[in-house]
Amino acid sequence: MLKGIPVDEFMDTMGFFSASLGLNCTGCHGLAAAQDVTKFADETQLKQTARKMVLMVNALNKTSFGGARMVTCYSCHRGDRVPRVRPWLSEQYGTPSDEDPNEVQVSSQDTGTSSADQIFGRYFQQLGGLQQVSGLTSLIAKGTYEGYDTEEEKVPVEVFAKAPAQSAMFIHVPGGDKIEVYDGRAAWIAEPQTPAPLMALTGGKLDGARVEAMLFFPPEVKQIRSQWRVGTAKVDGHRTQVVEGTGAGQLPVKLYFDEDSGLLARMVRFTNTIVGQVTTQADYSDYRSVSGVKMPFKWTITWVDGQSTIELTEVQVNAPIDPTKFARPATPSAH
Repeated sequence: MLKGIPVDEFMDTMGFFSASLGLNCTGCHGLAAAQDVTKFADETQLKQTARKMVLMVNALNKTSFGGARMVTCYSCHRGDRVPRVRPWLSEQYGTPSDEDPNEVQVSSQDTGTSSADQIFGRYFQQLGGLQQVSGLTSLIAKGTYEGYDTEEEKVPVEVFAKAPAQSAMFIHVPGGDKIEVYDGRAAWIAEPQTPAPLMALTGGKLDGARVEAMLFFPPEVKQIRSQWRVGTAKVDGHRTQVVEGTGAGQLPVKLYFDEDSGLLARMVRFTNTIVGQVTTQADYSDYRSVSGVKMPFKWTITWVDGQSTIELTEVQVNAPIDPTKFARPATPSAH
């Protein structure tokens, strides 16, 4: 069912299944796969069911929606292993739950009193002024990283970024470094002790690596997309101004600026998979001044495959960086 797609899209597809049904990897592949990666290839009843469901959804979209992906696993499952078949009266007559701010619909025209240019301008000013932030050419940072790949334990991390759009992150995980690199054109993730120890990023994930590299250098933000429109949304109870960027052949990117501080609070981007679209969310907080420019010292990255948190302890700007930091990583071997 999934043959012929890039490895990174395959992994996002697995994440889409997981998020749609509220299961983790071993939920479908079996508990033995947690200790032996070869067990992921074993046949299970849930894998057979998943294949049937993908065929059903594809047929439904083809016959009823002209091939547009309007129905996905999530349409019926909504995070449950068993789809809902009856309306919930508690939802119909109870207090409505808050909407997902990542799904906010942004008007085709600027709304309210602020345009995208005004919001970006205030952002630059709150960081330290356009002249000051335009002087940033490189960044070297150290701190800690924790996520699913470290079993929620904090490990050392090093971050390198160079304007206009190069970035590299070295996560010192047990068994060998996990490396994420964007060299300005191509991107890779090198991770030992995994079925794909060196994975090239493609499609939306490659574009996402470019976007995240550009966010290190605020004046580059406006170049992420060619067209911008404005809306509003609440993020964790705080009002934000949402600036959504679009471009020909590109998926949207949403930037959420805190209405009080003017600082970037969240970035949301999307990736297409063979079964549906997935969301990656980056939340930024703990802004501190470094050489006259405010920078977020805490990043929380959330996506369908997990969540990770980076907390910086030291940041150095405009220092020379060895160009090999942004080179394609060697295929890692465990040690």
